[in-house]
Amino acid sequence: MTARLYSAKRVSATPAGRGREPIEIALVNNMPDAALQMTEQQFTKLLAAAGADYDIRIRFFSFPQLIRGQVARAYVAQYYEPIEQLWSGKFDGLIVTGAEPRTETLPDEVYWPSLTRLVNWANETTTPTIWSCLAAHAAVLYLDGIERTRLGEKLSGVFRCAKVSDHPLVTGLPTSWRMPHSRHNTLDSARLVAAGYELASFCEDAGTDAFSLRRQTTFVFFQGHPEYDGDTLFREYRRDVGRFLGGSVDRYPEMPRGYFDDEMAQAFVRFRALAHRLRSRELLDEFPGSDARPLLSPVWRDIAVRLYTNWLQTSVVSRQLPSLVTAGQPATAPTT
Repeated sequence: MTARLYSAKRVSATPAGRGREPIEIALVNNMPDAALQMTEQQFTKLLAAAGADYDIRIRFFSFPQLIRGQVARAYVAQYYEPIEQLWSGKFDGLIVTGAEPRTETLPDEVYWPSLTRLVNWANETTTPTIWSCLAAHAAVLYLDGIERTRLGEKLSGVFRCAKVSDHPLVTGLPTSWRMPHSRHNTLDSARLVAAGYELASFCEDAGTDAFSLRRQTTFVFFQGHPEYDGDTLFREYRRDVGRFLGGSVDRYPEMPRGYFDDEMAQAFVRFRALAHRLRSRELLDEFPGSDARPLLSPVWRDIAVRLYTNWLQTSVVSRQLPSLVTAGQPATAPTT
């Protein structure tokens, strides 16, 4: 263990003369080993951009029941705090990522007791919380018994989403934008609305994008992934193709929709045909773009920053310094 153990990571500096208290955000990162540090970096960069006017410090946690390899366990032990420090701490905001599913139903996952305790803790301590992807599904199931629905195939790609309410989360956003989604399950929007959830954005081809629930605090849920880097879907697609080539899955994965240009898409179509003829793990070395990953532009970046800026202003900062949150919000984000 080193001196960095349990130290909060500062992601932005306080502007001179503001005199604000630091804003402490707890990030409970439950992503699998291969995506652990990348997810940490994605949220850190996004919060730095969204909270440029604040002194934001992130403290990292992960559910201890998660099954990890030796390297990832050592990394978490060195750079993440024990979950007990979360239960006894006070935070201005909380972000919870998904985890790799290992069972058919969420309550059978080894981390389910920690997840439900976290939902209760956030509500009882009135900590504004963002629940991301699988964490959103788990929280909704625990809170209101709303089961997610298994999709026929993985939903992956960049989809056009539309603003469907005047929720503070989407203040200043255009009427529509593009957002990455990557999941095997979905939540029925009608059931969410009937249970008192407010939809903020919706995608015709991907379903509910962002929604919220007000209990003792405000919970925000994302089925999409505003934190993703430009090449994240590429890396996930390559991983999924590798699983097919290695024989761990029987079905070749569908290409992410609305993501690659025509030239790249045609290269992947040709590789798919080759993979069906010469199915071998070694073939992954010839995967298009593997030698030099395509420089995919995250067209959703400005939208993502604005979403998190709105969350910080209306949910997090308002608890600490209510007078700083005013009407009139920053300039409208550009349409993407």
